[in-house]
Amino acid sequence: MSEDSTADATAGAAAGERGTTDRGVGDRLRSLRAVAQRAFDTVVRTRAYLALALVYGLAVVALPLAGGVGGYLPLVLDLSTPVEVLVPLVAFGFGTWSVLADAASGELDAIRTFPVDRSTYVLGTFLGRAVGLLVAVLAPLVALGVSVPFVREPSTAVFVSHATVDSPTFFARFVALTAAYALVSLALAMAVSSLARSRRAAVAAAVVVALAAVVGVDALVVLGLAQGVVGPDTLAVALGLSPTGAFRGLVLSTATGGIVSTGPPAADVATSLVGLLGWFAVGLAVATLGAWSPGRR
Repeated sequence: MSEDSTADATAGAAAGERGTTDRGVGDRLRSLRAVAQRAFDTVVRTRAYLALALVYGLAVVALPLAGGVGGYLPLVLDLSTPVEVLVPLVAFGFGTWSVLADAASGELDAIRTFPVDRSTYVLGTFLGRAVGLLVAVLAPLVALGVSVPFVREPSTAVFVSHATVDSPTFFARFVALTAAYALVSLALAMAVSSLARSRRAAVAAAVVVALAAVVGVDALVVLGLAQGVVGPDTLAVALGLSPTGAFRGLVLSTATGGIVSTGPPAADVATSLVGLLGWFAVGLAVATLGAWSPGRR
């Protein structure tokens, strides 16, 4: 065989491999989109999710309006604690049945007969439910932010003295951090759903994990501080290890304009970012490993 023929054959083989790879990537993306659309449609059709979103929205909107909206920064401070507590609960409501419901109905077995691997199934389910969750969680916040210029009331002295920093930018940061916090909570909820083998077990596990995420790790940090295990130098790092502490630390560091300089210490920013990313990765990894486990058959 001549060198030209060999070169042509090599080029043809390479082109064939690229075509196969391109088709493989395209097929996977189509499968991912189909799974995500299916998960989103499930959220839209389920009235319980709508009811949960309405209850959350009413609570989030009513709390700041009851006390009066003095500006964007007062709004961030009014919302930070309710959002810190309520968002994980809403996320677990959206995610706890994600894998478990498919397994209980037999749909998961049907899905496994298609060329869909476990990572595509979990990621697609996560993306579809994430869209519904983000709409439920962020819509009330956006509505409040838009309403500030129309319902703003005279600010207290501390905010008057910092009037130049009362910018919608800080509220936008708060909304973005809330979105990230919701996605991390959803990933943890899906991990619970993939490991649970019954609705009762899922509810119990969801309650335990949600409580651990909201108050459990922080309580351990306080206990460690009281016992001398956690010192003043490491307190800021320890606080960033929980999803709640990480969210709180990032809000105080980036979305309050430097007004909050007293009170309990906030989590370290770098540790908070690593903490949120770590919990997100762990949640999706556990969900992926558990979804295709033998116990699902």
